[in-house]
This record gives sequence, C-alpha cells and structure tokens, in this order.
Amino acid sequence: MTEQGESDRIEQLIRALHDENEALREHAIASLGQTGPQALPRLIDLMADEDVVIREAATSAVVRIGPSVVDPMIDALQDDSWAIREQAASALGKLRDKRAVDPLVRAIKDRDGAVRTAAVWALERIGDPQAVPGLIEALMDSALREDAARVLKKIGDVRAVEALIDGLLGSNWMVRRHAAEALGRIGDRRGVSPLIDSLKDEDWLVRRNAAESLARLGAKEAIQPLLTLREDENTMVQETVEAVLASLGWTPEPQNSNQ
Repeated sequence: MTEQGESDRIEQLIRALHDENEALREHAIASLGQTGPQALPRLIDLMADEDVVIREAATSAVVRIGPSVVDPMIDALQDDSWAIREQAASALGKLRDKRAVDPLVRAIKDRDGAVRTAAVWALERIGDPQAVPGLIEALMDSALREDAARVLKKIGDVRAVEALIDGLLGSNWMVRRHAAEALGRIGDRRGVSPLIDSLKDEDWLVRRNAAESLARLGAKEAIQPLLTLREDENTMVQETVEAVLASLGWTPEPQNSNQ
C-alpha cells in the first residue's frame, strides 16, 4: 500500500473509532494496533478527545501496537494536555514495561489528580518494587493514600513497613485497613506491636485484618490481646479471631465437669 493509501486507511479507521457501534470500534482499535507506529501521532491526538470513550479507544489501539510505543508514551507523560498524560499513564500500565516505572513515579506528583491516580494504577499493574519509595511518598497525598496503600500491599516490599505502620496508626480508616493487611503479607515482625495496638481500632475491618496479619506473622504474643476480641461486637471479627487463635496454638481450657 502506498504511503498516501496507508494514511487514508488510518483516517478511515480513526473515523470508525467515533462510531456508536461497539463492534466497529473494536475492529478499528485492532486494525490501528496492527497498523503500527504510523498511526501513533493521530492516536495521541485522540487521547485528548473530549469524549472519554474515544480517549480510551485511542489508548487501547496504542497498547495494541506493542513495546515500540513505550518511549513515546513516556514522552507523552510530559504533554500539556492532562488527558494525554492520563491516557499515557494508563497505556504504560497496560504495557507493563519496567522502563516506565521511574517516569510513572514522577507522574505521581503531576498537577492533575486524574494523572496522579492513573500513575498509581499503572504502577500497580507493573508491580515493580522500584516504585516503593514513590508510593510511600504518595501515602502523604490525601487523594492517593488509599490507592498507594493498596499497591504497597500488593508489591509487598520491606521498605514499605515503616510507612505502613505510620498509615496503620493514622486517621484514615481505609489506609488503616490496607496497612493492617499489608503488614501481614510483607511478613516483617516490626509490624507485630502496631498490629496488636490495632486490635482496639474503632473500625471492625482493621481489627479483623490486624488479627489475620498477626496469624501470618506467627505472633504468639498476640494471643492474650486477641482473647478479648472473642466477644467483639462484630461476628466476623469473632469468627476470624477464633481461627487466628487456633492457628497460633491456643486452645480453650476444658470445662471442669465437677463444677
């Protein structure tokens, strides 16, 4: 196909991205992905379209092109358009290429909230421990801290322990929930004492997650504090605590039949 013919075909497929027929849009996305880098400039333009469906369709087509778009997407994280920066972060997450980790960590500090959220999501998809310091910093961002705690939990790196302990003792209940679970998954015994303190948390899921994490850590020193939760107001906490106590080797004393 001539260069002009290829250009015309790309424009035809771009128009199909705007079609209301979902099957036609999907065909256009796949075809643009196969067209390769020639379609990339037009697709990047569409990542700023006012219609979110078009933006996401363009990003899907970019991702279909494959690893050759990683560098252009990293460059697009610096674009003047917040929508292009957001979609570039999303694309990099879907591509799961570790070259994007440092640029995405920098994007966590983007001036636009949607870009920051997309960057954290992308780092979750890539799952590289290299992102941990940036994610720990993101715990300080009130709009990001819940997502950042979830991603730190998923990555499970020991460098996150101190930050997660701070989160566990903080005022945000959602962060406390994630931190209570994450400290057990990471498996560092520095979490034992803060987790024992969290058995008294006002949020029932923090209490339950803390109990489960203490079981994962094999924290027999938690048996006594756990016993009080056998009478917890929440039945799910009660049930979890019974299982945790059993896993830690505690058994109820037998009733004296003479009494």
